[in-house]
Amino acid sequence: MDLGAEEFERSLPLLQKLLREADFVGLDIEFTGLRSNLSSLQKISLFDLPSDWYLKTRQSIQQFTVCQIGLSVFSSIEGESNMYIAHSCNFFLFPTTFGILDSEFSFQASSVQFLNQYGFNYNKFLKKGIPYMNEEQEKKIKHSILTGNWKVRSSLDKDQIKVVIDKVTQWLDLAKEGDQMTLPGIAGFQAFEVQLVLRQALPNIWTVLRDGGVIVKKVSQQHRWYLEHASGDRDSCWKEQILLSARGFSVFFQMLVQAQKPLVGHNMMMDLLHLHEKFFRPLPESYDQFKQNIHNLFPVLIDTKNVTKDIWKELHFPRVSNLSEVYEVLSSNLNPTKDSAPVIVHGNKCEKYAKTKCPHEAGYDAFLCGSVLLKVAHLLLQRVRGPVPTSEPSFPQYLDVLAPYVNQVNLIRAGVPKINFSGPDYSSIRPPILILTVRRWPGVSEQQVYGEFQNLCKFDIRRLTQSQFLLLSNKFKDVRSVLKEYRCHPTLQVSLYRYWRHSPNVSCMLHWTPASTPEHSVPHLDTCFYTWTFVPLLGHLLLHLETPSHNWTLTSVPRHLLPQLDTCSHIWMLVLIPGCLLLHLETHPGSLSCTSQHPSDLRVDNP
Repeated sequence: MDLGAEEFERSLPLLQKLLREADFVGLDIEFTGLRSNLSSLQKISLFDLPSDWYLKTRQSIQQFTVCQIGLSVFSSIEGESNMYIAHSCNFFLFPTTFGILDSEFSFQASSVQFLNQYGFNYNKFLKKGIPYMNEEQEKKIKHSILTGNWKVRSSLDKDQIKVVIDKVTQWLDLAKEGDQMTLPGIAGFQAFEVQLVLRQALPNIWTVLRDGGVIVKKVSQQHRWYLEHASGDRDSCWKEQILLSARGFSVFFQMLVQAQKPLVGHNMMMDLLHLHEKFFRPLPESYDQFKQNIHNLFPVLIDTKNVTKDIWKELHFPRVSNLSEVYEVLSSNLNPTKDSAPVIVHGNKCEKYAKTKCPHEAGYDAFLCGSVLLKVAHLLLQRVRGPVPTSEPSFPQYLDVLAPYVNQVNLIRAGVPKINFSGPDYSSIRPPILILTVRRWPGVSEQQVYGEFQNLCKFDIRRLTQSQFLLLSNKFKDVRSVLKEYRCHPTLQVSLYRYWRHSPNVSCMLHWTPASTPEHSVPHLDTCFYTWTFVPLLGHLLLHLETPSHNWTLTSVPRHLLPQLDTCSHIWMLVLIPGCLLLHLETHPGSLSCTSQHPSDLRVDNP
C-alpha cells in the first residue's frame, strides 16, 4: 500500500490499530544518498573505532534525506497455527516546508540512478511526499504558529497557488457579502496551507474546512476582524490542527515509539541514524548518547544481517550478498525447516507483494526483513527443540531463541563488526593486521600501496613510518593470500604486525643503551630487582612474539585493536617499564638512543 500526503491522515487510525496488535515491525528506508564525498581522512575505515565511524557517518546523515520509508507490521493470527499476517506500507516523504522551516538536502547521482533502476517514483516523493520534522523543528514552528509570528512558505506549487488565488479573486468580483464557494479536492495539510495563503492574500474572505473541501466566504473587513478575534479556543484548536498536519509522518513515528514493538531491519544502522536525525532529534556529537537515545526509543532491535551472517556458514548455505537472496535461500529446499516454517499472508490492500517482487522498494524490503526473521527464528528454535516439537511455536519463543542477537546491529567497514545498543561494544574479531615494509621505492604514498594490492584483494592502508604501512582487511583469506604472494618479494616485505617488534613507541623505549656510560657509573641493583623487573617483561615479550595475535596496538591504531592482556601483565607493563626507564634516565641522562620515526612520543599505550 502506497501512502502519500493525501492518504496519510485518513490512514492514521488504522495504522495505530495495527501497531497496537503487532508482534513486531519490519523496517526499511531509502535515501537520496549514502555517503558524501569526504576527504581521505574522513572516509570510514577498518581502523575506525565505532565512535569514529559514527562521527564520520553523522555528516552524511545530515546532508541527505529520507525519500521513502517501508514498514511491514506482522501480527500472529489468533486461532491459527503458526500463521502471521503482514500489512506492508510505502510512505513517500518530503521535508516540511512551512513557516520558518525550509530544509536543504543533497542528491547523490549513484543513489538516484540505483533507485531509478528499480522503478522508484520520484514524482510521488517530490509532489506527494508526507511532511515530517524532528522535535527541535517542531518546537520552533509551534512557537511561531501559536504566537502568530510566522509567514506561510507553502509546499504547494506556485502555479497551483496562483490558480487558486485567481479563481477566488474572479469569484469575489461578482460575489455579494455572505456568498460562498467551495474549492473541492483539497484535503490534509494542503487544505490548511490553502486557507492560510487565501487569508493572507485577501482581506475580505473567511475560510472553513469541510469534508467536501475548503469553503470560501465573502465577508466585510469588520466581520473578518470579528472572526479573527472572537474565535478564541476555536482559533487555537485550528492552529494545533495545522501543527498536527505539518508534523505529518512524525506523528506516526511517535506512535511507533510508544508501541515499543521489536523493530526488525537488515543492515539497519543507517536506518537508525536517519530515524534519530529526521524524526527525533539532531544526531548528538556523543556516540554513547546516540546509543542511549536509540535504545530508549526502540528497546528491542533485531538486525537480520547480523543473525544470518552468524549462522550462514554453520548451515552450509550458499553465499549471498543481499536481502532478497537471503529470503530466497530460506524459502528454498536448502532450508531443512522450510515445510514447518510460519505461514505469512498479506493484509487487506497489501496484497501487492503476494505475486510481485519489488526489490529496493522500501515496503517490500521491510516485508522481506520480517519474513527472514520468522524463518531464521523458526530454524534456530527447531535446532534447540529437536525434530519433534511438543507444541506450535509462538513469537515469544522466537524472541527467546533470538536473544543473543537482540540489539546487535551490523556495522559496515569498521574496526568492530557490530554495535551493541544495550551495553558496551564487543572487541574486534577482525583478521590480524599486516605490516608492509617498502624498500627502494622512495616517496611511496598510501594510494600507491593500495594500487599495488587492489588486484589481489582490498586493504585499508595507514602509514606507520616513512617506509612502513599497516594493512587491514575484513577477510582472513585476503591476509593469507597476501602473505603467500609477497613472501619473497624483492621490494615489498609483508608480515604480521607485532606490537613489541614494530611499534615506533616500543622501539624508542627499548633501544636506550648505557654503552657510552662508564661501567662504574651503572647503578648496582640487587639481583631481586633485576629478576622482578626484567623477567616478566622478557617473558611477556617472547610470548607475544611467539603467539599470532589478532589484536594489535600503537598510537595510530584504535583502542579496540590493542592487545588483550591479563591483569597481571597489565600491572607489570604499566608499572615496571616506566619505572626502569625513569630510573635509568635519572642516573644516566643523555644515554637514550632512539631509532623511532617519532622520537618525541615516548609513552607506552594503555591497553
